[in-house]
Amino acid sequence: MTYPLPAQASATSVAKAPSAAVGWTIAASSFAFIIVQLDITIVNVALPQIGADLNARVSALQWVVDAYTLGFAVFLLSAGALGDKFGSKRLFLAGFLLFALASIACGLAPDAGFLNSARALQGIGAALLVPSSLAILNRACAHDKKLLAKAIGLWTAAGGVSIAAGPVLGGLLLAAAGWRSIFLVNIPICALGFLLTMRVVPAMAAKQHTHSFDFRGQILAIFALTGLVGAVIELHPLGLWHPLVLSGFGLALIAGAAFIMVEKKVPHPMLPLNFFHQISFTAAVLFGVLVNFSYYGVIFVISFYLQKVQGYSSLQAGLAFLPLTGTFIFSNLVSGWLIGHAGIRLPMVLGGLIGALGYCLLGTIGIAAHVSFWQMLPGFVLIPAGMGLAVPAMTTSILSSVEKARAGTASAVLNTARQVGGAVGVAVFGALVSDSFGGNVLNGVTSGVISGVRIAMWTATVLLVIAAGLGYLVRPVAGTQ
Repeated sequence: MTYPLPAQASATSVAKAPSAAVGWTIAASSFAFIIVQLDITIVNVALPQIGADLNARVSALQWVVDAYTLGFAVFLLSAGALGDKFGSKRLFLAGFLLFALASIACGLAPDAGFLNSARALQGIGAALLVPSSLAILNRACAHDKKLLAKAIGLWTAAGGVSIAAGPVLGGLLLAAAGWRSIFLVNIPICALGFLLTMRVVPAMAAKQHTHSFDFRGQILAIFALTGLVGAVIELHPLGLWHPLVLSGFGLALIAGAAFIMVEKKVPHPMLPLNFFHQISFTAAVLFGVLVNFSYYGVIFVISFYLQKVQGYSSLQAGLAFLPLTGTFIFSNLVSGWLIGHAGIRLPMVLGGLIGALGYCLLGTIGIAAHVSFWQMLPGFVLIPAGMGLAVPAMTTSILSSVEKARAGTASAVLNTARQVGGAVGVAVFGALVSDSFGGNVLNGVTSGVISGVRIAMWTATVLLVIAAGLGYLVRPVAGTQ
């Protein structure tokens, strides 16, 4: 059954007509999460084409991924405070606008430096969208807790499917219209989300008693994370003793130490360090870091491997990731059932071990000079199966580790840590590929790339086994078993 788009919506009308107004609000919020998650993975299959067109080295292509995830990560914690200060609807609309403008800039980029700067702006737009979209859903469904749970479930599913479908859609767009289309496709999605928000989401006033913005913490976080990731990316092409690499590590160390000192002293820190006093919270955050480190890094190197070693076209490479999408959806559904029957510990441990097995199989039988897709398929199925099983339980563990009033901040901490883990994973695993190609993946293929990708897979295997051990440390949540 379809509903006409309401001409105007208010807090009262949402309460009286949840099926129509809330449905459109969920759609607007989902558009935001779709583009945010989609742009994390859609770019991977396009990297060889981008590199060839813009004459970019692997280190520059790593920044195409990491500039986005870093911009997203370092502003995510502060976005909630900005929403309180200026109103969530205003921040949401600003996020759509910034994301659309940045996507246009990406699509028109004349060189790698311009593209990476635009990608960082995309990441900031993503950071504005995610917390404000959840605040909008929370208000729209405040009259019905079951409806709120269903709305968040749909919002999460939309993002989960889009991140898994990113390489597939990227391959299709590359075959049809070239690499610039993977950024320009965001424009109609942003426009729909913006227009829906304007029409159906009521104005959400800024809170009268908001916490002060942690400006020093925000600046120090940007310096620390950018210095760390930049140093790791440039480590192989420039060498450890290059002044830029040493400066990056030094900046990360000094800014990171200063960040911790500031967060200990400010009354309302962007990163509440007392969260980490709880073993379940710390274990779940580290679990998320290891999962994203492995997955983002592996997707980065596999995209090159399929096209540069196996000779796949961009379309074939995108379609090769199709099993990840279907398996991720199925394992997410199974995870919800398993959490209800066995608690959160089993899905995290089992998911970590299944993911580790997938990386192990991919590294042993799926990475070689000449392999069939069917030899890679077991890994492509087991990796998302493990992730889809573990991630909902990990999120449940985080939310149950803190009081309800701080659930939003705890979720932001988790997602920030995961994005940082993903950025560092791309930097580390990308360095293996860069080293195998002598710094430039576009000059040809050597046997070194196969060993480099295998090392990435075996590293991911070990990290997921460690993640499974961390999953065992989380405390059971009452009411889930």
